[in-house]
Amino acid sequence: MSNLTWKEEIKKESFINSDLIESLLLTNPTDEDFYRVMEKAKKGERLSLEETTVLLNTEDQNKIDEMFALAKHIKEDVYGNRVVLFAPLYLGNKCTNSCTYCGFNVQNDQMSRKTLSMDEIEQEIEALVDEGHKRIIQVYGTHPDYSAEYIKETVEKTYSVKKGNGEIRRVNINAAPQTIEDFKIIKDSGIGTYQIFQETYHEPSYAMVHPRGEKSNFKWRLFGLSRAMEAGIDDVGIGALFGIYKWKFEVLGLMQHVEHLEDNFGVGPHTISFPRLNEASGVNHNDKYLINDMELKRIIAILRLAVPYAGLILTARENPELRRECMELGVSQIDAGTQIELQGYTKKKKKSQQDLDNEQFKIGDSRDLDDILRELMENGFTPSFCTACYRLGRTGEHFMEFSKPGFIHNFCTPNAVLTLAEYLEDYASEETKKVGYDLINNSTVTSRLSEETKASLKVKLEAIKNSKRDLYY
Repeated sequence: MSNLTWKEEIKKESFINSDLIESLLLTNPTDEDFYRVMEKAKKGERLSLEETTVLLNTEDQNKIDEMFALAKHIKEDVYGNRVVLFAPLYLGNKCTNSCTYCGFNVQNDQMSRKTLSMDEIEQEIEALVDEGHKRIIQVYGTHPDYSAEYIKETVEKTYSVKKGNGEIRRVNINAAPQTIEDFKIIKDSGIGTYQIFQETYHEPSYAMVHPRGEKSNFKWRLFGLSRAMEAGIDDVGIGALFGIYKWKFEVLGLMQHVEHLEDNFGVGPHTISFPRLNEASGVNHNDKYLINDMELKRIIAILRLAVPYAGLILTARENPELRRECMELGVSQIDAGTQIELQGYTKKKKKSQQDLDNEQFKIGDSRDLDDILRELMENGFTPSFCTACYRLGRTGEHFMEFSKPGFIHNFCTPNAVLTLAEYLEDYASEETKKVGYDLINNSTVTSRLSEETKASLKVKLEAIKNSKRDLYY
């Protein structure tokens, strides 16, 4: 495909079939339909749009509980008990859009606008490294200042920062859609996943909440990740902002996006996100389509069953108690120690004291990384800062070859243990260090590894205790 311009892109036919989605949501699944779909999900196969609808339209609580149990089982089968940790880093909040739900919208005069300098970025990275982070997602507003060249320069700056034993080994990106040529520029910086959230797949609702600015172009955004794939970025993340339109519609919109990527590029999204509308500066939400906690949990479980190979990201928008509950249902990535104010990591303000006029939205989990990590381990999860797959080229189709059959255990579990040991040695509190080594020494963590891998893992762990770093499989 050629490097389509904005005007050429909008002539393309949308791959979101709203009429089909609406008609599917009117169907009533039988018990036979439900158990047929559950049997397919047990095999770890990606579900079709129609099969996903069966789960969405199942309202019997006993059957919902069965979905929850199977989602937990599939998550453990594909990813084990590990949970990947990352931190968001906001580099600029200038914006030309008028999104009605976002504190960054151009008409919000209460918002303090800023773009980080290279020196300020270095200070933020050093602060993140001091906390023990190895993975971040850099977030940019939609503005001419945040060009492909600027994104590339900031990513390269992040990778260049070293402090003590620490460094950021993986930079993911959440930024406005680009042209194919601009995506190629960004790819050259060595990014990980490129995220573009469609926000809502319902085009009339999309138009209502994006009245002006580049983001008002539904198709330009919809095909954004397709252009990224054309440019050679084979690791992409999709998402919907739940609360703009009917939640069941959005799940099927996500599934049509999955199908589009698989059909055209041979690989689906690496991650799927499902944030909910939250309080924001200068914003009054329409509460008609806001979802409750049970509906959020259903979304997570259904996505885990429908797209078993995709990482599911639950952010600090949600409160700690709900995050604990959702962790059991298929979530594989969370942010921790989160600051979403510009220069938030160097200011070291108490995270519970948010200033929404300097931030995009209100967060619900303001705990420090060490506290979250320790709680995860106390609940039997293995925190992971692993970046090995991306640096060894196990992305895109190669990643799916490993993850779909469940072979990811051969890499992710030992790599999670190794990166956890690095954190315990370099950054953990004494309490967390004890909990961490108790977990590592618990045979259930590595029970599915081969004897050969167990033996080599033991050697690598001793090397980490003797100051070796960045060991992986």
